[in-house]
Amino acid sequence: MDKKAKKILLKTKKQVFGLLAGNNISAFKGEGFEFAELREYSIGDDVKKIDWKTTARLKKPFVKIYHEERELNIVISTMLSGSTLFGTKMMVKDFIIEILALLAFSAVRNKDNFSHILYANKLYRFSKPSKDIFAVHKEVEEAVKFDVLGKPANWEGWLDDLNKKVRKRSLMFLIGDFVGDFNLSLLAKKHDLVVIIVRDYFIENPKPLGEVRLVDPGYLDSFSGNVDEYAINLYKEALRQNDVKLFKHLRKIGARFAKLYTHKDAYYQLAKRI
Repeated sequence: MDKKAKKILLKTKKQVFGLLAGNNISAFKGEGFEFAELREYSIGDDVKKIDWKTTARLKKPFVKIYHEERELNIVISTMLSGSTLFGTKMMVKDFIIEILALLAFSAVRNKDNFSHILYANKLYRFSKPSKDIFAVHKEVEEAVKFDVLGKPANWEGWLDDLNKKVRKRSLMFLIGDFVGDFNLSLLAKKHDLVVIIVRDYFIENPKPLGEVRLVDPGYLDSFSGNVDEYAINLYKEALRQNDVKLFKHLRKIGARFAKLYTHKDAYYQLAKRI
């Protein structure tokens, strides 16, 4: 087994099954997600279940009630494009794979089926649903071996393939850097959607670099120029606008989402925010 894959598996397995097992990732607490009805909010209800559209319309809080299901169908889809070949403390690609392992192990621990869909410029892997712990090992190994260089993110193709190929209603995790234009409305209608945005801190807070030559690891295009304070400010504003638009869209369609950073522990971020 690849040393990097082994390291990721050992770390994440210990976190999910070991000393930290009491701190469950909230998506795996055993409740299903088949919608049953709406009822007025009561003290003690989970605020995450508030239906904000109904609350705004009726001027008082309402929560969604779900049928309890014994088994969830977990779909974890990773966008491993060339842009993930970057990191100051940890490669974005490796961090995404660590999240994949944490979610897959959590599904196995909860006795739920999980499958993994690996995407970049096209579909590269779609595993069969499994509850086997060795299936987690296989998916992590395949993701670690996957060469992202020269593979730009095809966001439209990714979402289109997910809509066409995942027919059974699922708890679906989408993991990527999410820089671009997205419409996840159809996926959110068909599935219980959780979007995990992965960023390196430097991506959001770069410093002036002066005269540099940069290479896009996705398209393999190169750029030479002066990355000064003015250029940095333009870039940061464009990224801020990207995220404002993305978060607004995710709230509108009722998808859960979280932004995770590569310089912080993935497990604790997931347990706290998902």
